[in-house]
Amino acid sequence: QVQLVESGGGLVQAGGSLRVSCAASGRTFSSYHMGWFRQVPGKEREFVAVISASGSSTKYADSVKGRFTISRDNAKNTVYLQMNSLKPEDTAVYYCAARLGAFVRFGYVYTGRSDYDYWGQGTQVTVSS
Repeated sequence: QVQLVESGGGLVQAGGSLRVSCAASGRTFSSYHMGWFRQVPGKEREFVAVISASGSSTKYADSVKGRFTISRDNAKNTVYLQMNSLKPEDTAVYYCAARLGAFVRFGYVYTGRSDYDYWGQGTQVTVSS
């Protein structure tokens, strides 16, 4: 089992940058694929990015590709989401999530909410125009 705690959210102007972090408890962090999702009130939680357990593979939502970078430090049990060129539409609560098992199956990278076993409590990111 793993417990996840996000931090680093806040208020930033459009065009600015922010890095959110997710610290995991437990000694098996390096076994988990880690994802970032986001949610705004009244909408479904949506996939943002995922990184494989080893850190060798990543996948991004089209809406953030080229602007966001996911990374991890297995020695620190932490996954990061560096967000650049932020837009007002990036405003949301950002959640990290963890999953065991395969990273990809039949060419499909697991990006659905139900594919993830553990979730953090979220951190608010607000981008002002």
